[in-house]
Amino acid sequence: MADQDVKERRATTEPTRENPFGPIGTEVVFENDQVRVWDMQVAPGGKKAWHHNELDYVIINITGAKIELENVEGRTVVTDDKAGGVIWRDAREKHELRNLSGKPYENILVELKHGKRSMQS
Repeated sequence: MADQDVKERRATTEPTRENPFGPIGTEVVFENDQVRVWDMQVAPGGKKAWHHNELDYVIINITGAKIELENVEGRTVVTDDKAGGVIWRDAREKHELRNLSGKPYENILVELKHGKRSMQS
C-alpha cells in the first residue's frame, strides 16, 4: 500500500526539497550489476529537479557550464565546471542543480552500485 502511495504522489506532483524524487539524469544509457550510467542534460537557465543520489557516483563533464547546486538544508555552491572535468560525489546527497550559463550543460554520471555506500548497507 505504501509503495502505491509513493507512485501516485510521484505521478501527480513535482519533485520538491521535501520530496526529492526526481530522476538522477536525463536517460540511463547503460546498466549492469556494477554501474548505472546516466546521460544528464540541462538547458541554458534550466534545472535538474530535486533528486536523491543513493549511490556514490562520478561525473564526467561533456560540456562546461556555470552551475549551482542547492541541498535540502538550503546551502548553495556555485561551480564553473569545465568540459572534460571529473568530479566525485558521495551518496545520500539530495539536491537541485541549476544551469546558470547561456549554453546547454551535459555530463555523464556513473553510479557505483558497490561503492562506499553499498558497503555500509
